[in-house]
Amino acid sequence: MIVTIGKDKLLKLLHMQLENNFSLDKNDIFILDGCIDKALLKAENCYAGNTNKYYWDCDANLVFNPYHSSQYSIFLYFLSRTVFLSGHRELADKTYYLNRMMNSCDLYYEVELPDIFFIDHPIGSVIGRGVFGNYFAFRHNCTVGGNHGLFPRFGELVCLFSNSTVIGNYIVGDNV
Repeated sequence: MIVTIGKDKLLKLLHMQLENNFSLDKNDIFILDGCIDKALLKAENCYAGNTNKYYWDCDANLVFNPYHSSQYSIFLYFLSRTVFLSGHRELADKTYYLNRMMNSCDLYYEVELPDIFFIDHPIGSVIGRGVFGNYFAFRHNCTVGGNHGLFPRFGELVCLFSNSTVIGNYIVGDNV
């Protein structure tokens, strides 16, 4: 996968964004630097499952542009989840919150999104707890969440169009 600004500039961008909005110490930087490769691999796998023209260049190379908000939102989700799974909740909180501030999309790191999912204009979306099949997609202003401890389950190839809401114990099958 081609990172349009390069991995070093991507790390510098992340450090700057997190430092300017929260604070980073040397340990935070060490953790971020140690998690970025795994997050990039997760993002690459996710992007490769998408056919959206913005994920590919004219030579059919997979491209990650951190200035494309949908791509950056997916990457920040994978980074915050990777940081969380490595045992660093406070830094995961900062990374999650950065994603929320920049993209107006709530993708909490404790929610296990599928390996391959797609976002198109995610502004105003809250994707909460549920079980998600691969190729889950959502547009702006979508909500997924629980009701009295019950959460929805989604099959593969499910797309929530703008203003969709799925709350509680619902099953949405495949190809919906």
